[in-house]
Amino acid sequence: MISRISIACLLTLVTGYSVYAQKVLPPAPVLPVPSAKQLAWQKMEMNIFVHFTTNTFTDKEWGFGDEKETVFNPTAASPDQWLRVFKNNGFKGVILTTKHHDGFCLWPSKYTEHSVKNSPYKNGKGNLVKETSDAAKKYGLKFGIYLSPWDRNHAAYGTPEYITYYRNQLKELTTQYGPIFEIWFDGANGGDGYYGGTNETRKINGATYYDWPTTISQVRKVQPQALFFSDAGPDIRWVGNESGIANVTNWNTITPDTLYAGKPNITELLNTGSPDGTKWIPAEVDVSIRPGWFYHAKEDNQVKTPEQLFDIYLSSVGRGSVLLLNIPPDRRGLVHENDIKSLEGFTRLRKERLGNNLAKNAVVKASNTRGNSPLYKAANITDNNTNTYWATDDNQTTGSFEMDLKTAKEIKYILLQEYITLGQRVESFTVEAWQDNGWQKVAEGTTIGYKRILKIEPVTTSKIRVTITGAKACPLISNAALY
Repeated sequence: MISRISIACLLTLVTGYSVYAQKVLPPAPVLPVPSAKQLAWQKMEMNIFVHFTTNTFTDKEWGFGDEKETVFNPTAASPDQWLRVFKNNGFKGVILTTKHHDGFCLWPSKYTEHSVKNSPYKNGKGNLVKETSDAAKKYGLKFGIYLSPWDRNHAAYGTPEYITYYRNQLKELTTQYGPIFEIWFDGANGGDGYYGGTNETRKINGATYYDWPTTISQVRKVQPQALFFSDAGPDIRWVGNESGIANVTNWNTITPDTLYAGKPNITELLNTGSPDGTKWIPAEVDVSIRPGWFYHAKEDNQVKTPEQLFDIYLSSVGRGSVLLLNIPPDRRGLVHENDIKSLEGFTRLRKERLGNNLAKNAVVKASNTRGNSPLYKAANITDNNTNTYWATDDNQTTGSFEMDLKTAKEIKYILLQEYITLGQRVESFTVEAWQDNGWQKVAEGTTIGYKRILKIEPVTTSKIRVTITGAKACPLISNAALY
């Protein structure tokens, strides 16, 4: 008679997995955790913002709202060119400013005359929202929209009538232009403006005026997959600056009940998140490739260099956030040659510096493995599958793993990823390199989150050790790479 132990041993030989090891329960989630659509958004890593309106032709950043529709006159606008450039440089989505604070609409909205339909562009037959959405589909990028809550042109701004107008325009955009992955609301609300010719200052209560819960609920009915960005979320939060910098400590969690778009004195909280936040609301890093958000010819020689863009990549994606890089079309309606040149250089730097993982064949061992189960083995860290992870036992909130490269190699960048499907856990860690027959610390950090990229002083070594020195629960590391 074959015993149960013999059967288990036989199955282990055949499958490589212990029957008993498979009974080890997975770690319990550390709440809150991301939704499936938030996870998908996080994996996009880099998206493009497109600012294009009358400001492009008046040389302003914030239009007053009194601009004539005839001012908007791009001679060769080509969303196809925009999206081709974005696709070729590794971006996954595009968010179009369908209406900025000046109130001019890039689609022929039936609710206002202040739109592209009364401009010379394509003799009033143009629709840059549709053209951009169509180009995004063509090149396989996701499409999103920015619709400024503030409107310095509309006569009813500041009254309940304007909220109806705003929601009608959101309905137009969300029902006519295909799937929308992100909807962007910013915190600039109220102030001086044209307001139908009154030329006055109007103030609103940012906490209550827009009744965001009702607006968002209406949109979710037609675009359930869309994520909403504002200072407070509810799905994605502002990072607190427009410089391209997420904090070195960056929690994906925050408590939003005291936040709202445009609330003052919250930038530090938005930048760092909160380790005890009640909602999963990750940070998005928005920054422009130029000093301004709209195209100005005087800034043609002030385009951020490839090196500057790479540094921004490290301080955004490399700190667990998503990068939203603004590329404003010029007066022709094209991505300017200088911007393209910089983007292409940025792409080359990413490939040169982060394109060859020196740890892909490394032998990995860990200080502790959850239940000694192969499901949670250290080798999961370098298997090129972010759905597998190394985990420790529940009572082990610290631990280390060591990557043996076999031969000495020069290391400049260290990449780490947590398995955030079950929540963000790591509070602190160190990185050491084996040198002179001992471990030498080369880096340390606090949070990891979806992705952390550390730039270190170049070190030549055959072994790297990462030690989790603090975590909210047993750490889960899905990926580590060396460059």
